[in-house]
Amino acid sequence: MAGAAQRGPMWTHRPSKKPPPPPHAVTAALLPLPQDAKTLPHKKFSIHEKKASDVGMDHANGHHRPSSNHQRSPIARRPDSGGIEGAVIPLSANYFLVRFSPDQKIFQYDIDITPHPSKETARMIKNKLVQENSSVLSGALPAFDGRRDLYSAIEFQENKAEFFVNLPVALARCPVDKKNGHMLDKQNFKVFKVNIRLVSKLSGEDLNKYLTEDKDGISLPQDYLHALEVILREGAMESSVLVGRSLYPRSMGEAREIGGGAVGLRGFFQSLRPTKQGLALNVDLSLTAFHESTGMILYLQKRFDFLKDLSHQKARALSEEERREVEKALKNIQVRVCHRETDQRYHVHSLTKETTENLKFRDRSAKDLMVVDYFKEQYNHDIQFRNMPCLQIGRSKPCYVPMELCVVCEGQKFLGKLSDEQTSKVLRMGCQRPSERKGIIKGIVEEEFGAGSNSYTDQFNLQVSKDMTQLSGRVLLPPRLKFGSGGRITDMTPHRFDRQWSLLDSHVTDGSKIKNWALISFGGTPEQHSYIPKFVNQLSSRCEQLGILLNKKPVISPLFERIQLLNNPGILESKLGKIQEAASGNLQLLICVMERRHRGYADLKRIAETSIGVVTQCCLYPNLSKLTVQFVANLALKMNAKLGGCNVSLYNSLPCQIPRIFSDEEPVMFMGADVTHPHPLDDSSPSVVAVVASMNWPAANKYISRMRSQTHRKEIIEHLDVMTGELLEEFLKEVGKLPGRIIFFRDGVSETQFDKVLKEEMHALRVACLRYPGYKPLTTFVVVQKRHHTRLFHREKNGGSTHYSDQNIPPGTVVDTVITHPREFDFYLCSHWGTKGTSRPTHYHVLLDENRFQSDEVQQLIHNLCYTFVRCTRPVSLVPPAYYAHLAAYRGRLYLERSDSVATNCTTLYRSTPLQTTPLPKVSDSVKRLMFYC
Repeated sequence: MAGAAQRGPMWTHRPSKKPPPPPHAVTAALLPLPQDAKTLPHKKFSIHEKKASDVGMDHANGHHRPSSNHQRSPIARRPDSGGIEGAVIPLSANYFLVRFSPDQKIFQYDIDITPHPSKETARMIKNKLVQENSSVLSGALPAFDGRRDLYSAIEFQENKAEFFVNLPVALARCPVDKKNGHMLDKQNFKVFKVNIRLVSKLSGEDLNKYLTEDKDGISLPQDYLHALEVILREGAMESSVLVGRSLYPRSMGEAREIGGGAVGLRGFFQSLRPTKQGLALNVDLSLTAFHESTGMILYLQKRFDFLKDLSHQKARALSEEERREVEKALKNIQVRVCHRETDQRYHVHSLTKETTENLKFRDRSAKDLMVVDYFKEQYNHDIQFRNMPCLQIGRSKPCYVPMELCVVCEGQKFLGKLSDEQTSKVLRMGCQRPSERKGIIKGIVEEEFGAGSNSYTDQFNLQVSKDMTQLSGRVLLPPRLKFGSGGRITDMTPHRFDRQWSLLDSHVTDGSKIKNWALISFGGTPEQHSYIPKFVNQLSSRCEQLGILLNKKPVISPLFERIQLLNNPGILESKLGKIQEAASGNLQLLICVMERRHRGYADLKRIAETSIGVVTQCCLYPNLSKLTVQFVANLALKMNAKLGGCNVSLYNSLPCQIPRIFSDEEPVMFMGADVTHPHPLDDSSPSVVAVVASMNWPAANKYISRMRSQTHRKEIIEHLDVMTGELLEEFLKEVGKLPGRIIFFRDGVSETQFDKVLKEEMHALRVACLRYPGYKPLTTFVVVQKRHHTRLFHREKNGGSTHYSDQNIPPGTVVDTVITHPREFDFYLCSHWGTKGTSRPTHYHVLLDENRFQSDEVQQLIHNLCYTFVRCTRPVSLVPPAYYAHLAAYRGRLYLERSDSVATNCTTLYRSTPLQTTPLPKVSDSVKRLMFYC
């Protein structure tokens, strides 16, 4: 190396018989925004003394765990004992009851290790400390969180203690002394000073009260729950890689190569959940991508297409753009060296700007040495890839290592953006049928928590059931759907097992009129070009059959361009502008046929929707060669929705379905909101927020959007008041009244953020309403979660088998008992039919409910809305407002991706100035009132 080197009763609540109060009078007079209508200030907390109920601290990074005595915003309580609508179905869930003793004390110690080691080394130090100091530690077998918290079932002899632990240098993966570029001999030992201090005595009484007592104001003791989480996973930590709450044991099957220098690895997820049945452990399969452990040269060949022949081109050098891309990908990856014996890991900090051949460093005697000469003299190694840069490990003291002498370490999560092919391969690894997934999960629990297999749980008096939770779900009936009056079939109820329906003999509810349209081709062979006339003819005919008017002739003849045009946004914009001019500025639709997927797709969408003012519909030539009936029909449905049409509506309007709350005279606005963040290696791009709102009543199936960029990785929506104000204005124009009620669906929020999101975003909604005097719509705020690990399975009756055991649960399955929150208003709904793998139900959590829905009402409402999604003829898994917000946020993200900008493809490695939030381009007036994003 060169350079300086227990279970509670079922909770019930009698519903109020009083109907909800009518909303305040609505007037359309617009007032200026009050000066003090700003985001509420953050409340400051002062921690004087750490008790059993006080906040826990993640010392390693300064993050606080949620305080257990934090006064939460009043989250909506369940209004009844659960819904009753629907046929009952026996189910099991991947929840395993955990019995704990409320009297069992857990002693929490702060452990401070110097010099600061890696997590892996810290665990080695903890293990050796326990082995060598059993008497001082009172014979305890403590659990360690890998950072600074140590949990013991027995109090140590001293509240404070200092220890010294020796580890062989080869194992101590942290900076050590160097002599003339050599590591110390591997038989030398590294000494670590370990200070242990008692910081808290935790009791399970508060958790027991939270689970068993039906009272308001009892907070979940997060510190005790966190301690139990650490204890339950401690047994698996010795042979596993921890990523979030998932453990990836190497014994669970070999990693599978997925290309691009990455491998897919299957592990398991576990998390403690407070439920109606008591404390339960949620266990599921998990999948993620890891960096492939291989030599650095081979890794680069697999990771980058432009380096795939590197091993045969040893004289190959990197251009500046290539060097930046490689540096971005390798930053913070751990490597080990292979030119000498050591197990030490190093973090890649950067790449040298000089090539290995031209790189010098100054030794301890102030003599300048060439890197290639140093490795020849010291290690008798001739550097082969001399025109490649060296890896720079260490930040304060540069330390250079040629790439060919480095190996990527195992057990590192792949943080780069996976390609579509890589994602597909990882997903296939987790595509187990329900019976198989169920068997694997039960095997994991038996292995981890079987009799005598986990000494940690035994010591803390924890018992984990080996049986999945048994419960009953209900299957809601599908709604009756209404189509257009021009077709042979004008309404139907989808009774198929998958709830899919056909429009073969039906018209869409409201067909759009597409008079001015054009077609442009990007790439393709002459043979593929010959498909265009047949495609246009079939598309026009299918539109006519569906009750959509598509002019049989485009405004100009189809244009055929090379796919390279998508690489030049300037020329592309000019070309699209000329097509708009040919249509006298009235072009409604531009159909774009592409040879293949291309990164210029982002520019195409941005230019068309913000600069030119036209809706686009893209498709690929391979689909034109097949030209199936389903493909053409799907294309027609998307075009109709994008241009203001409506494909399907509910036969019984929402006021008919829920007359206690809804009425024809009092319009309701459904809203959806989502925030999308850049991928993990991008540390500078802004996050993108999208808010959508329905613009018709009582159909409530046409949504317009507002999109904005905001602070990098900020989850709370900024400027929600402004976007909501704009949407209220549009609603007033379309409906003639302001909505008397708002149903707000918020996607992408974790449970730890419920309080903050409810407080700040509800404040923003109310600020938007303040612009209209006396306007206070009744609001229901629902968080929608898809990223969870709850799975529901058919349950065999009386222990026997059933032919349903390997099928997914049916569409419309709802669960609001046993595994749901002890008191709060949440439920799981699987509204779709799972065609692959095991279905994941959507979790809906009502945080605020001024409309006072009953369980049956809100569940049926959301379930029925899932049949109105515009892009397909089957119910979707996510309530449409949240789905549309997700699509719109993705579109906003596309606006930031520019094929001609190098800056968007590289990450700032050193930042001295604050991040600047790049604003999104403004959507054209001719497009912004349409569902162009769907």
